[in-house]
Order: sequence, then structure tokens, then C-alpha cells
Amino acid sequence: MRLLIALLLAALPVAAHADAPLTEAAALRLGLARPELAERARDALDEAEANADEAGLWANPTLELGRERMNAAPGSTERSWQISQPLDLGGRRGLRREAGERRTDAVRAGNEGRRHEQAAEIRRAFHAALHRQAVVDVTVTWVQRFARVDAKFARLEKAGEASGYDRRRLARERLTAEARLAAGRGELARERERLAALIGRAEARDAALTGSLLPAAPPALADALARLDTRPDLTALGHQAEAAELEQRAAGRGWLPDLTLGVGGKRTETGIARDHGTLLTLSIPLPVFDRQQTADRRAAAQALNARAKRSLARSRAEGELRGLHGQLGHLIAAATDYRRQAAAGASELLRIAEAAYQGGESTLLELLDAYRGALETETTALDLEWKAREARIDYDLLTGSIAE
Repeated sequence: MRLLIALLLAALPVAAHADAPLTEAAALRLGLARPELAERARDALDEAEANADEAGLWANPTLELGRERMNAAPGSTERSWQISQPLDLGGRRGLRREAGERRTDAVRAGNEGRRHEQAAEIRRAFHAALHRQAVVDVTVTWVQRFARVDAKFARLEKAGEASGYDRRRLARERLTAEARLAAGRGELARERERLAALIGRAEARDAALTGSLLPAAPPALADALARLDTRPDLTALGHQAEAAELEQRAAGRGWLPDLTLGVGGKRTETGIARDHGTLLTLSIPLPVFDRQQTADRRAAAQALNARAKRSLARSRAEGELRGLHGQLGHLIAAATDYRRQAAAGASELLRIAEAAYQGGESTLLELLDAYRGALETETTALDLEWKAREARIDYDLLTGSIAE
């Protein structure tokens, strides 16, 4: 059993420090630089820009060619040609192109929002792995303490001073420590795989993670509230509302129809004479039934819907931000106080317990209880710091930040 513990302790540092340490900033840089993310954003933007360009294009001109044989005069023919061009007198084409540009801005803001969400996911994966790594480290320390107790217990057993109950209790605690270590290593491996998949680097499976679980205090609430309007999702909704309003303005000019101007020529041959002339045509659709009234209503509804969605999202975000700001402050204070008071005092209690056991003043059960208490204290401190970090990541995402 002691050999197994020694092998576990020897293997862990090698696996943990096979590569250079990986920081949160490096993980973000690698994850956000993946070409797949850039291609996705570029494709969405290209499509929106193409739609905006299409909305601003002139209508194609029309070429008409005609040839007619005259029955009344044998051998007589009439040939004609004409080019017709629709003209946008109401300026609807410019308004629709501007609406397309606003939708392009909305897509650009949406791309930025997805980038922020991807950054938050990378940060969660990094700190989840960092948390698991820290838990494994303190569990290794727990196992190492059992190795020292085991050596001491072996000497007592040779001297006939160890009881059968103590031997069984030590064996059970050792099995618990080994099982907890194996479970912790499994959870760490899972979090490392998730992080490696997000940043696209297989070496993240073995690299040691470095950083602080406990986040920095958030900025003043007033400053955070002032930044809410710059959030990508709220910006995108604003651009969508502007686009719909421009579409409504274009539809509102439906009473002024497009004019089609044509110019061409005509040539007539009667067999004994030829004649030619110039053609000028002008056509105007009469807005009797369709005056773009349905398009006007649809665009107005879309604009009101986008404005309402933005207002609701803004109000909900403000409430969540106020709640997160308070929660984050409490979590940081709780984690800091617990680390300073409970975790710092645990090392002194442990030193006293080990000295008492070695001096024969306490039992094995009391020493094991001290070890277990030290582990629980340290893991509780790490759990509090991890909860504070999770809240800070949510807070940064809510305020439109990639990192704290």
C-alpha cells in the first residue's frame, strides 16, 4: 500500500508540470484566435454586407427589340428597339441600403457578443480546471500525511504498541484518501479536456495551470451601470430598431411610385421607301391598391418590437447586474475572511496535533481527525473562491467585458 501511495505522489507532479504553465490570459488568447471563430464571424458579416449592397443596387435596365411585318403593304417591315430604366424618385433605395447597413452593424455587434460568450466559456473552463488542480494538490498533501503516519504506525506495530482497531481505522482512512485522490484526478482530467477543446490546444491536457481563483473586487456599481448600454446584445437590438425605422420610412413613400423612362428608335421599310424615328416612353404605376401600406405596418411593428425587446433586456440586465454586484462583494469577502481566519489557523492546529501524537499525548484517531479537518478547511476555502470566480465571470459577461 505504501508503494502505491509513493507511485501516485511521484506521478502527479510529472503529469502536472509536463509543459509550461498556462495562464487565463494565454488561454483566452489561444481560444479567441481560433480560425473557426473568425470564419464564422466573417461569413455572417459578409452575408449582411451583401444584403445591404443588394438593397442599394439600381434596378437593371430593360432592352426591347421588335420586328413587325405589315400585311397591308406586302414587303413592309417595322423594326424597333428601346432601353427602359426604372428611376427611384422617392429615395426608397437609399433608405433600404441604409437599413441594410444598420443590420450589418447589428450583425457586427452580434459577432462581438458571441466573442464575449466564448471568452466567458473559456474562462469558466480554465478556472474550473484550476479549481480541480488545487483540490488535487491539497488531496496529495493529505495522502502524504498518511504516508508519514503509516511509517510511524509501523514502528509502533513492531514494538507491539499498536491496536488492531487503530490499524483498521488507518487502513480505512488511507483507502478514503486514495479514492478521493483518484476521483479528483478524474475530475481534473475532464476539465482539462474541456479546456483543451475550447482553446484548440491538446497540450492544455498536461500543462500546469497558474492563476488566482479569487477574483478582484468589481468596479463601482455606477460605473458598471453606465457601461450597460455598450453591451453587444443591446447594441444589436438598437441597430435592428433603426433598420426597421428606415424600412418604415421607405415604405411610407409608397405614394410616390417609381418612374420608368425609355428611349429607343423605330425604322420602317415599305419596299419603296424607308423611314425612321426616335422613341421616348414614360410609364408610371398608379398607386391605387398597393401603396406599401402593409410594408409600412410591418416595418413599424418590427421597430416597436426591437425597441421593446431592448428596453426589457436593458431593465433585466440592470437588475441582474445589481444582484451580481452585491453577491460578488459578499462572496469575495467571505472567501477572503475564511482564508485568513480558518485556513490560516488550520496549519497551526495541525502542527499541534502532529506534535501531540508524536509525543504520545494524543491518539491516532485525534490525529486523523485533525488531518481530515485540515483538508475540509482547505477545500472549503477553494470552493468559496471558485464560487466568487464564477460570479465574477458572469458579472464581466453581463457588463460586456471579456476579462476582469
